[in-house]
Amino acid sequence: MTPRKRIIVAITGASGALYAKRLLEALTVAEVYLIISPMGRRLLQDELGIEDITTLLTPNIHLLPYNDVGACIASGSFKTDAMIVIPCSNNKLAELACGLSDNLISRAAQVMLKERRRLILVHRETPLSLIEIQNMLTLTQAGAILYPANPAFYTLPQTIDDLISTVIARLLDLLEIDHTLAPRWIGKTETTP
Repeated sequence: MTPRKRIIVAITGASGALYAKRLLEALTVAEVYLIISPMGRRLLQDELGIEDITTLLTPNIHLLPYNDVGACIASGSFKTDAMIVIPCSNNKLAELACGLSDNLISRAAQVMLKERRRLILVHRETPLSLIEIQNMLTLTQAGAILYPANPAFYTLPQTIDDLISTVIARLLDLLEIDHTLAPRWIGKTETTP
């Protein structure tokens, strides 16, 4: 039997709380280590009305304190498969690009980069200034995957949930986790008249 993947999920303060909630719901087959920044907590309350963070927890999700830089995921010796920052604010993007690690989100991200493990940043702010673009370049060169939360429309979505599903489906693909959240593009053959 294949062991469960260990995935770190970090929620920061950019708009897009529903993306984070849906990702957590989709990761039932993984062991999840969840970190929520102070602005991420506010985001969950403002956008989803979640005041009690424990309502997000299931037996496979371990909530870790934001300031605990001594937690298990702060060490490269603790094996993890990937980390997703969802949504990733411009502030957290800058913090990661500068190599700061005074909180558990940034420390865990630095571990992912130094250990050459998958770090996925689901950026959700727009428009972009040159500063954000340079930070994205720095992080991409360091090995991170920048994943703007851009839903697909070729699936002909009918609801907001359909749009969210296209973003989460691609994230699960990056994590190599099977799913049926959204149809896959199979291409279309042109017909001649």
